[in-house]
Amino acid sequence: MTLILTHSDIDALIDRAAIYRAIEQAHIDLTTGDAVNPAPAQLPLIDGGTALPMVASSHRSGASVVKMLSDMPLNGARGLPSQRSTIMLLSARTGECEAVLDGRLITAIRTAAASAVATAHLARQESSTLGLIGAGTLAVEHARAICAVRPIEKVLVWSRSAATVDRFRYRTTGLDVQIEYAESPRRVVSAADIVCTLTPSQTPIIEGAWFRPGLHLNAVGAPPRPDHREIDGPGMADCRLIVDSTATALSKSGEVLLAIAEGYLTAADVRVELGDVIVAPQTGRRSDDEMTLFNSVGIGLQDLVTARTLLDAAIAQGAGSTVLLNA
Repeated sequence: MTLILTHSDIDALIDRAAIYRAIEQAHIDLTTGDAVNPAPAQLPLIDGGTALPMVASSHRSGASVVKMLSDMPLNGARGLPSQRSTIMLLSARTGECEAVLDGRLITAIRTAAASAVATAHLARQESSTLGLIGAGTLAVEHARAICAVRPIEKVLVWSRSAATVDRFRYRTTGLDVQIEYAESPRRVVSAADIVCTLTPSQTPIIEGAWFRPGLHLNAVGAPPRPDHREIDGPGMADCRLIVDSTATALSKSGEVLLAIAEGYLTAADVRVELGDVIVAPQTGRRSDDEMTLFNSVGIGLQDLVTARTLLDAAIAQGAGSTVLLNA
């Protein structure tokens, strides 16, 4: 039997702390060879769309995964999300399809969890001000995730829409932190200890000239397109760079690829993965003044372990619906 988990099912089952632990262990497993995550292929679709089949396998989870991510640039004009995804979790022992899950909420929460893992291992311990460039769902999830790993007292938020900031403020009332609207991205970067970029920008919205010693950044928002980036080349070059997956970053990260094309980075600069830093902390932050940057493209292994966590919870709680696919 295959378990079907809808967006509503997933929303009711989410345990963010459990997903954080699963993401952290997944990156350790990727470094130690207990999990496999190749760079995704890119399949052209009509109207400039792209399908990216994100695959991974995990010995620990006893599963493989295929997440079909559809990146549809024209969907905004249609009033539809620019990215849609569906996740299929399969048994690594029998090959049967154990579950099919809607990917929308999973993607947001596992992305924030990965940023929180990076923050826990790279940001200065005393970091107390979080800066968010963007105020949508990703910003809400990042605020929740990062407040759980650092003693955040203030959150600075910038968005082009004041209404979006108001919604962010409402959705994060339970965090018990001061939330302050920032008039510009530069204001966020100049005042925050930790900055998360969470916009689908095509051109840099953050300049390295604004960075302060000791800053930690999570570059998250740019879609997996080689011509999109939120941080400029000098900014990428000035930081200790950590990626979720070297293979994925060198094929899908506009931040990385454009900085290499402009001569600010080389491929050799894109060799330290998040799992490396967890296993060997000396590969991460080396001083309080060093600036660190986690370039997050997103990988199928993160979807796999999140789906496994949700499936286990659904079975325990009797949630979701089942279907016999081979009937």
